[in-house]
Amino acid sequence: MRGIELDRYDYQILEALQKDARATHQKLAQEVPLSASQIGRRIQRLEEAGIIQGYHIALRPDLLDLSVTAFANVSLERHGEASIREFAAAISDLPEVLECYAVAGEADYWLRIVVQDLPSLSRFVMNKLMTLSLVRSVKSTVALESIKHTTRLPLQPPGR
Repeated sequence: MRGIELDRYDYQILEALQKDARATHQKLAQEVPLSASQIGRRIQRLEEAGIIQGYHIALRPDLLDLSVTAFANVSLERHGEASIREFAAAISDLPEVLECYAVAGEADYWLRIVVQDLPSLSRFVMNKLMTLSLVRSVKSTVALESIKHTTRLPLQPPGR
């Protein structure tokens, strides 16, 4: 639950920033019918409310010698609160894990992993994931090709 009300201008600003987070307030004012200073104040309010968490760059992993993306289903031995915190802390320390989700179903967690090659994936699973004391099993799937990858949210302004 968010603490502020958003109007159509806020949604327009967010959509424009999702397309180009480097856009200046002046450039945003060309898309959103507000002055640059009004846009700046709204962006600051969205940042303070935590709706805008930060600004990031998108890198091409394949051009940085990180050509293997894998998804791992991880099941834990124990499921108490302390175990969950311990697992979360351990996963946070693994730079190969880009995303981690607690899930319902056969596995307890889904991980998105990026590594250099298949031998690197094998070493990561065997020497890092499987050595975590809480991990009961890991089932990995290697992505053959990325069809769609985006960080843009499907924003719906009020009244739409």
